[in-house]
Amino acid sequence: MMHYILRLPSIFLFLGLYCLDLDAQELYVYSEPASNVPAKSLSFKYGAKWMNETELGHKHTTVRHMAESSIGLGKLLMIRPAISVGNMYNKYPDQKLRFESASIYAKLRLLSIDDVHRHFRAAAFVKGIFSKNDLQYEEITGDGDQTAIQGGLILTQLLHKLAISGTGSLVEVLHPDRWKDFGSQTFYGYQAFNYSLSAGYLLFPRKYKSYKQTNFNLYIELIGSKGLDRDYAFTDLAPAIQLIVNSNAKINAGYRFQISGGAYRMGTSSLYISYERSFLNVIKRNKK
Repeated sequence: MMHYILRLPSIFLFLGLYCLDLDAQELYVYSEPASNVPAKSLSFKYGAKWMNETELGHKHTTVRHMAESSIGLGKLLMIRPAISVGNMYNKYPDQKLRFESASIYAKLRLLSIDDVHRHFRAAAFVKGIFSKNDLQYEEITGDGDQTAIQGGLILTQLLHKLAISGTGSLVEVLHPDRWKDFGSQTFYGYQAFNYSLSAGYLLFPRKYKSYKQTNFNLYIELIGSKGLDRDYAFTDLAPAIQLIVNSNAKINAGYRFQISGGAYRMGTSSLYISYERSFLNVIKRNKK
């Protein structure tokens, strides 16, 4: 069934394009905003990604499950440990889930400019990833596909109900094969520039009467990568929808697919869903 779902991007594409004409929450589905989680708060998130693959002439659907927790250490700093399990790197027909990766992410807010119904944020981030996966593809991600380190800059502008954000980062693969002597031939890329441009719009409610009102947000995100030591580049489109319930729980659903360029990738389309729950003021400092 999932195989057919991944072949139907039109519904998500329509929803994503529709949001460009509307009056957003800066809580993007695929990318990270420059804002941090509130100080002394925690959030727990589960996400899953499904992708169609073809191996040895067999078409099958693989999955990756991801769990993470965002921790607000202060007004300017947050960290996020995460793990993932999946079967995306298994040899067909093995579909058993196995541990894939663990990572730690840190984001430091650099600039805040606030005004009525609008604000601008700038932040820097760094992420370290340990992955059990072997190198198989040109595409370099920060999602646990390779052992790597990633660092970059995020700029986010909120204008009433519309939020626009851009991210640029460098990713360096730290797999042991990088330092082996394969002669003049390079089998895989080890450096990439990854980027995203995201827009989100708060569609409902039209007027706030209570924090218990469910928010309905629409998103469209451009996500791409350019190899720095291999000649490849691609850009994906990722329309998505989001529900925010009781101001502390998020439900996301999105469809990501390639629209330009090319690279040797695991797949060019994927379906993503996630659930996140936030808890405010749960980290208490010891009083002397």
